[in-house]
Amino acid sequence: MDNNEIWVYVETVGSRIEPTSLQLITKAKAIADGRKVVAVLPEASTIKAENSLQAYGPDRVETLVDDHFTNATDEEIADALFQVLDQNRPNSLLFPATILGRSIAPRLQAKLQTGLTGDCLDIFYENDLLVQVKPTYGDNVMCDIVCPEKRPQMVTVRPNTFRAEKVTDFQTKVVKASFTFHKEGNSQIIATDPIINSSSKLDDAKVVIALGRGAYSAKNIQLAQDLAAKLGGMVGVSRPLTDEDEFTHDDQIGIGGASLSADLLINLGISGAVQYTVGIKNAKKIVSVNIDKDAPIFDESDFAYVGDVTDFLTALTAQVR
Repeated sequence: MDNNEIWVYVETVGSRIEPTSLQLITKAKAIADGRKVVAVLPEASTIKAENSLQAYGPDRVETLVDDHFTNATDEEIADALFQVLDQNRPNSLLFPATILGRSIAPRLQAKLQTGLTGDCLDIFYENDLLVQVKPTYGDNVMCDIVCPEKRPQMVTVRPNTFRAEKVTDFQTKVVKASFTFHKEGNSQIIATDPIINSSSKLDDAKVVIALGRGAYSAKNIQLAQDLAAKLGGMVGVSRPLTDEDEFTHDDQIGIGGASLSADLLINLGISGAVQYTVGIKNAKKIVSVNIDKDAPIFDESDFAYVGDVTDFLTALTAQVR
């Protein structure tokens, strides 16, 4: 049975909902245009994450409840989802591009025999088609991809690409989905340890000092690190600086790197190429410094300073106690 709903896979980490799932519910509601938004939630009986989900306003939550989900393998989760999805065949199915989401989505895609676009930076509808926007050709071109014949249209979306927003007038229906948990005979999870890397920390940082090619010098790096330390933030860079010895790709912002949701972002010597700006659109306040008064980065900024980066950093660092 095909239907015109948008389904969002909800990932949990222990009893906590992974934030990208909430971001996708908000985005799905924004593009729904009359379609119902459904959160699909595998969970153990003790979790009850549907109570937290309702604040973000999905029209319905389909819960898959079984205590085996506490230590389920990716294949076991995909099998359970397939049983529910094959009965419903929604228009679209959205996954967070997390480690788990990137593992489950292609397994489920193969079972459903449909298409999947990974690591999207935007999604929108043209009539019944979900247009899936992702970088390609070495992250230099943004490509629109559609799946005209198969359903559901499946995507994974990078964390912090969208912003999660609670609603005040939700009327969410919670439904317990029918399925049978099938234990996988060839593998077993005996322990789990969360993977934490510097890129994910940059995604979550509340203050980010971002350096570009125009600010690259040993003095500016030290000043930026000092300022970040005073503000309780982190230093990130545009892609060209990842080739320098002081930085790695874990420090990169934009396509191929972190998508920020910082309360404050200070851009230093960054021109504002689209490969960078797609990673900063959810930053709440953006301050940019560049010697070029026509730098495109100023179009993305709340505050702009035309001048020397070193002078700016020196003066600002001296003012912060």
